[in-house]
Amino acid sequence: MLSESQHNTEIENNRVAWGKKPLLQQLYRDFYEKMFAFVRTDISGNVVELGSGLGAFKAVYPNVITTDLFANPGIDRVENAYHLSFKQGEASNLILFDVFHHLRYPGQALEEFARVLPRDGRVIMFEPYISVLGALVYGLFHHESVALKQKISWFPPRDASMDNSYYAAQGNATRIFSVSSLYKEDVQKNWRLIKKEKCSALSYVLSGGFSKPCLYPLSLLPVIRGVERALDCLPLLFATRVLIVLERK
Repeated sequence: MLSESQHNTEIENNRVAWGKKPLLQQLYRDFYEKMFAFVRTDISGNVVELGSGLGAFKAVYPNVITTDLFANPGIDRVENAYHLSFKQGEASNLILFDVFHHLRYPGQALEEFARVLPRDGRVIMFEPYISVLGALVYGLFHHESVALKQKISWFPPRDASMDNSYYAAQGNATRIFSVSSLYKEDVQKNWRLIKKEKCSALSYVLSGGFSKPCLYPLSLLPVIRGVERALDCLPLLFATRVLIVLERK
């Protein structure tokens, strides 16, 4: 069980790191802008971010409704991805940044997302991608499991508790949205895959994220971006991130 105190301690640690790392702020803004480019602003309804953490997405879109499992200063309301409080079709877009791989029952969550979105509403997610480099980065330097061979429970068993128990499988987006995915038909039941964009995100890897030391100054970001563009040409080798955009049928 993930306790509220544990969650808030992590949020506070991230807030401190965020304040000390202007580079991290710039990288996240770039990621958020990449995601926001796929938001359907022509559909009525709320743009909702799930698992908002610090609530930094508001810097890109101030009207976003930020949510998380527990209350904290960066969010607007408490939500559980399996039981959202929004009415049917009330949301227009759902934003998930590093959230999907924490969903123990992704099929159940996708059904709930389909309930709150209207036709053509979107789920826009940014996730780890497990390429050769991704496997090294996440396998050796990240505390969360990659779990490429772990069984994915698409739906919960009948007696399962849909509480806030901790779960992480960083390889889930890579597996679920691959060309040969075992879950392709399950996803296609309610969704069209509009976009799948893999990127090396070397600038983020070398930034150290929230918990590791930064390996380059902000002034060198343009140089690192140039290297990124070269690595992006070989995503199966170098991608560490993937943007997934699903559209409601």
